[in-house]
This record gives sequence, structure tokens and C-alpha cells, in this order.
Amino acid sequence: GTFDPVHRGHLALARAARDELGLDEVMFLPAGQPWRKAGQTIASNEHRLAMLRRALEGEAAFQVSKLELERPGPSYTADTLEALRDDRPEDELFFLLGEDALMDLPNWARPQRILELAMLAVARRADTSPKALKETDRQLPGLGERVIWLKMSAVAVSATEIRERVRAGQPMGDLAPATVEEYIREQGLYRE
Repeated sequence: GTFDPVHRGHLALARAARDELGLDEVMFLPAGQPWRKAGQTIASNEHRLAMLRRALEGEAAFQVSKLELERPGPSYTADTLEALRDDRPEDELFFLLGEDALMDLPNWARPQRILELAMLAVARRADTSPKALKETDRQLPGLGERVIWLKMSAVAVSATEIRERVRAGQPMGDLAPATVEEYIREQGLYRE
């Protein structure tokens, strides 16, 4: 993910997947060059990595990987999953995402390969229509068999909302961990 910034929705999804699926490890992989955000201004790799590390302090099962940050060129999920599969051939991979990202999956690079490499653990969103889900399943045959719907409550937070609040000089409240809010303030992120 872009994690610009990491927020409580990301953490809730990671905890739900860890607990429901009995995962040994949840790996956060900040995108080095998120191709879906080309042309948009995002915080530097160093800032996004630092915020992730602060947010994950004390979470023994949560790890940060610099795999995508260190790889040149755009960050494609299929490439990342292939690298993880090569590095950990015995591991079962789960790709954690929100339902909004699932709806967009047909537009990603090599989406069929993503389905081959990992099960998708998905957090529902209240605003997604059943018709949209059927259309996504039609565009990606076999998608339904590769999705595990997590039983977590919807978490109403977005990185865009956090950036807008900071830009307006408003407090973040509980949208992100206090350590992340402190880092944003210290570094003067999202002010302009």
C-alpha cells in the first residue's frame, strides 16, 4: 500500500486478518513507486517507512518490508507476490485489501497472476453494491474462489481525510496512531 499515512483502518485490517486467519506474520509493504498514484504528490519513501515503523511498534506479528521501496520502477503487486513466493516457497500468501481495492483489481497489472499467487483477505465496505461485486467477478474469472471476507466492522477512515485534516490545521483524533500524528507534526507533512 501507499500508507500515506498509515491509519487505524490499515491496522484494523491487519489485526483482523492475523486473528481470523491465524497468520504467523503480517507484512506491510510500502509501495516504492505506486503506479496507480502517478502524477499525485505523496510523502517520500523515508517518511512513509518511518510512519509505518512507528505505527507497528509493539505489534510482534507485524513486520515492515522494504522490498518495493528498494525495487526500481513502478510497484506492481504481482511482481511483489512473485518475489515473496520465490523467497518463501513453503508459505501460504494472503493479500490484504479493502473491498474498494478489490473492485479496482481488474484494472491492476496482471490481476490474474495476483489471484494465482495469493488468497485475497478482504475487508467489506458498506457502500459497495452487489452489482459491482458481480461485475468484478465477471471481469476476473475465479475471483470468488480466491476471496476470504473478513468479519471485521467497517472502519471509516481514509488517508485522504487525514491529509485534509492536517492541511486544515485540525487534529487527527483517533484516525491514526498517536505516534504517526506526532511524526506528521514533527516533520511538517501534508501542510501544503
